Amino acid sequence: MDHRTNWLLRALEPDDFALLEPHLELVRLTRSQALYEPGEIIHHAYFPHSSVISLVNVLEDGRTVEVAVFGRGGVMGLLSAVVTREAFGRYVVQMPGTASRIVVERLNEVRNVRSKVRHVIASYSEVLLVQTFQMLTCNAVHPIDARCCRWILRLHDRTDGDTLPITHEFLAEMLAVQRSSVSVVLRTLQEAGLIQQGRGKITVTDRAGLEQAACECYGKIRRIYERLLPGSCPSKARFR
Repeated sequence: MDHRTNWLLRALEPDDFALLEPHLELVRLTRSQALYEPGEIIHHAYFPHSSVISLVNVLEDGRTVEVAVFGRGGVMGLLSAVVTREAFGRYVVQMPGTASRIVVERLNEVRNVRSKVRHVIASYSEVLLVQTFQMLTCNAVHPIDARCCRWILRLHDRTDGDTLPITHEFLAEMLAVQRSSVSVVLRTLQEAGLIQQGRGKITVTDRAGLEQAACECYGKIRRIYERLLPGSCPSKARFR
């Protein structure tokens, strides 16, 4: 797997990437793997390829709420590592796959001396903050069905195929709702021909229909990403 499958790494100038490449390690991540628990010191940043990682807030009663998601268009671990280097929450692998891993100190060394690297990471940091702001608003005011469509689209954007290996339980946990509520929404989406359910998986069958059914937040986040990080993803590909 090429390290530059990750779109942030691909956005770097060849000379900038050449400084990072010797320090990048290809790793394979497994489903539900916890990369960091709340309060743990972050030693590595991850640039996902085919994997998808969620940052979830862990409540005292054990419930979790998704705060941010990291796919091939991003990097996981840098914002938490700015001052204390402690993880804000639990970083858990949503979808298995590969990622490029780098020791945070090595990445910071290159970032400090290369302006293009600083710019790409700063732009992504702004995207992530705006995305988190929009998601908080979304979770507060939008109905479960629209939020569910948004979440499926976000995951679909970050994978190559149309089949997503996710369960009702996992989706309910990410949306912070009851499993029964998710089951009702998914059954409705299937009856509308937008998805097809299988054991432990969901297949997107009508992406355009899902986009119409999703709330406004999906499109807003997409446009912000394309404005702040233009050219970081192939022009003929879906936003991921």
